[in-house]
Amino acid sequence: MEFRSHTLENGLEIVAECNAGAHSQGVGFFVRTGARDETDELAGVSHFLEHMVFKGTPHRSADDVNREFDELGAHYNAFTSEENTVYYAAVLPEYQKPTIDLLADIMRPSLREEDFAMEKKVIVEEIQMYADQPPFGMDDKIKELHYGKHPLARSVLGTVESVEALTADQMRTYFESRYSPGNLFVAAAGKVDFDALVEQVAHRCGDWPTQTTSRDVPPSASQPGFHCLHRESATQQYFLQLVDAPASESADRYVAKLLATMFGDDSGSRLYWELVDPGLAESASLGHYEYLGVGMYFSWMSCEPSDAHANYEKIVQLQQQAQTDGFTIEELRQAQSKVRARVVLGSERPRNRLFNVGGNWMQRKEYRSVADDLQAVEQVTLDDIHRVLAAYPLTIGTTVTIGPLEQWG
Repeated sequence: MEFRSHTLENGLEIVAECNAGAHSQGVGFFVRTGARDETDELAGVSHFLEHMVFKGTPHRSADDVNREFDELGAHYNAFTSEENTVYYAAVLPEYQKPTIDLLADIMRPSLREEDFAMEKKVIVEEIQMYADQPPFGMDDKIKELHYGKHPLARSVLGTVESVEALTADQMRTYFESRYSPGNLFVAAAGKVDFDALVEQVAHRCGDWPTQTTSRDVPPSASQPGFHCLHRESATQQYFLQLVDAPASESADRYVAKLLATMFGDDSGSRLYWELVDPGLAESASLGHYEYLGVGMYFSWMSCEPSDAHANYEKIVQLQQQAQTDGFTIEELRQAQSKVRARVVLGSERPRNRLFNVGGNWMQRKEYRSVADDLQAVEQVTLDDIHRVLAAYPLTIGTTVTIGPLEQWG
């Protein structure tokens, strides 16, 4: 493995983990823009823009874009999150040049008025679809309840009202400010010809105009509480919980991952053995999610309404027990083995390494090899676990339950 990087004169960065022994490559454009960079008026524009990028360019129609990706045999897609929008493809190494040409072209979309109007209907339907499916939009609502007006409380999809009110001119202005060379980069992993990659990106993107872009990263001011919402159409009772946790720039993020694995992994964790294995809950889990300046433990449980109170009391008991008694060395070793295996197994495909390389560069502008991550996981001690437990108690968070129960208590 060899990590290489280069910056074009206009500020666009190119980073790659080159593996001569790989048989494929993953390559993508990573844009530092997402829901947290929007305003109330523009809520959902990042995700909407992601859709519009595939609707054609001055050189290609939407059909051309899809057809050419298919002709390359590419596994391609895009996604938008709270902090970034990523466009990627996994291809055979001999198709590096046409893949860069295609990805770079769609990074300068036409944003035609007629496409905008048609896609707006698709986005609104998507928002309404998620509102009809468990947990009925509460995964967005709980962020608002927990974080208040913090940028990370924004929904990636936006609202029906904000999307319907959005204009094509507003999207074009947003695009120009966020898709600037200094606010996006190209990442690659696998069998990559880096010198050729630099030349190819420079040829296609070297004349893109630079525009200053910033991001607000305020500290969070969480507002713990309990909320019960009635949903007559639901057949199960759903629980969601947000608890503060280490952020993406914190070295304690590895501690948080292991803590979440011990407490709430979907197999072999305390939640699993107490609730899922005995059949008391259909699902129960806790995961760690990291963002710039903010981290969260996100918990989820679904069960029969008749079991809801007892199951919630069991979760509270497990949280209090963890805070009081901590974890055992055996639990930590098992969690470390799990996480190490996932790191290694996930690294065997260049496309997966692309997201690791790109994600680390996006959040911290650093390169981390598989060995670096394995070492960081192995170095976590039980004292680290208990120190982070004390700093970010599992017992202080925001809980939302939604389902047939009309009230709680």
